[in-house]
Amino acid sequence: MKELKVEATIENLAKVFMFLQESLENCDVPPKVKRQIKLCVEEIYMNITHYAYNPRTGPARIGIDVLNGDQPARVVISFADEGKPYDPLSRQDPDTEADLDARPIGGLGIYLVKTTMDSVAYEHKNGQNVLTIEKDIAPDNK
Repeated sequence: MKELKVEATIENLAKVFMFLQESLENCDVPPKVKRQIKLCVEEIYMNITHYAYNPRTGPARIGIDVLNGDQPARVVISFADEGKPYDPLSRQDPDTEADLDARPIGGLGIYLVKTTMDSVAYEHKNGQNVLTIEKDIAPDNK
């Protein structure tokens, strides 16, 4: 597994994107799947920068592994921070059919992650929030 550790700041998003691009460079990932993964990585990383340590900042660790032996091949990405314990998956999914004015603010980003990725898991271990996402990278993937 390749790993990047950065200070969880908005300015380091470019480093996270570069790390993602380099990690997927030699993999046969369809462009649509790359865009989906990038969007989800941005959402999760930005949540760490805005909420995990607020109002301070702290470290974020991103690990990326491409599992080619599995059928189908998968990208596994984990995010770890030492911020306030928070399970974003415990939040109720937003009612996407409700009027915009009737919807509470927030929750759409993690909902997007949950509906775009093939697997999303959270655990709090060793004083860290760890969120892991997985995406099949078969050429015929959704």
